[in-house]
Amino acid sequence: MSVSVVIPVRNGEAFIGEAINSVLAQGPLAGEVIVVDDGSTDGTAAVVKAITDPRVTVLTRPSGRKGVSAVRNFGLSKASGEWTMFLDADDRLREGVFATLLAGADGADDVAIYGDYERINEQGEKIGRRNLIRKRSKPSGHILENLVGGNFIVNGGIMLVKTAVFRAVGGFDETLRYGEDWHGWCLLAAKGPFRYVEGAHVLDYRVHTSSVMMSKTLEFADCIPVIDAIFNDPSILAGLPSERVKALRQKAEGHMNAYTIAQDIRAHRYGKAFMALSDTLIHRPRQAKRALLFSAAALAGL
Repeated sequence: MSVSVVIPVRNGEAFIGEAINSVLAQGPLAGEVIVVDDGSTDGTAAVVKAITDPRVTVLTRPSGRKGVSAVRNFGLSKASGEWTMFLDADDRLREGVFATLLAGADGADDVAIYGDYERINEQGEKIGRRNLIRKRSKPSGHILENLVGGNFIVNGGIMLVKTAVFRAVGGFDETLRYGEDWHGWCLLAAKGPFRYVEGAHVLDYRVHTSSVMMSKTLEFADCIPVIDAIFNDPSILAGLPSERVKALRQKAEGHMNAYTIAQDIRAHRYGKAFMALSDTLIHRPRQAKRALLFSAAALAGL
């Protein structure tokens, strides 16, 4: 049994070496590290070249294929491991997490195994207070109904996906600008059980000013295409109780609205967060409770 790790990177010289070495430190279970360079112009290539472990392969994004989904899908097409992980170039894995996750699998039908994460800063120091909610359990089994209501996976670096199954569903939708990972996980969850490994701290999720998630100003309107994609996909809808679809879509909309506000708070865009929260209270009051809870959690560092 082995794991392929796909790492998309563009101008990631500051952290790519640490990301790769955190995978190699997993031992024999780390079968290969597929680094897909998406047009870097800094010293990324030199950093990766200096790592001489034969498990590391560097690929260049195919001409004409743009966006992180295309890069991840290209890496997925080359993966040879039974399981694949999608790791961001500025994050790092904790020691022994592949063994922990694989030990948590509950049979051949599992299509994904996941754990949890902590946030770190540019220097690699823990930030926030996620440890206060560490005992909060996440779902296992057929989780599609839970997942369409909001993306609690958050980061693909906390999860192993069954390579063949994720390939079969088409990987990530390259037409989506935001939330393509959420859509991909929903497609996967429609095919089989996910397994949550209680207490498995898998990933150190790096939060810094130049990261994509912290620098882009995502608004609720930007999330509508992925919500439409999820709730118009026949394979996803087939796995949901028809009488629950409308309520689940409303829950998804509330979740994504609250998420975008919380991200603004974490990025210290307080004015934008206040305006979005005010707009929610006035025009979408049914989403207000969740938006207030997410905002409070972001302010508390959770």
